[in-house]
Amino acid sequence: MVADSDSRVAWHRAQLKKNRAALKQIETARFTVGESADAKAIERTRRQVSELQLKIRESEQIIGQHDKQVRRPLATDLRSLSNVAWRNWTGNGPR
Repeated sequence: MVADSDSRVAWHRAQLKKNRAALKQIETARFTVGESADAKAIERTRRQVSELQLKIRESEQIIGQHDKQVRRPLATDLRSLSNVAWRNWTGNGPR
């Protein structure tokens, strides 16, 4: 993975990885162990899952926005390059 020059984006990439792992752990535990009969425990788990999904969505949006601004197109054929709005892309990244 390429290192990010923007520390905010690097932080969101790390948080995204951490939050996805936590969500996977909760989902795995739910199917491996089963859900508790305690209503409070069920609500707490649902709240944790929704908070993690919200954080994941937020980080994905920030990373996606950064990638749109900074990364150049990877395809090199004439058709895909002709469809790119080059006026929106700068080689130096956001200023």
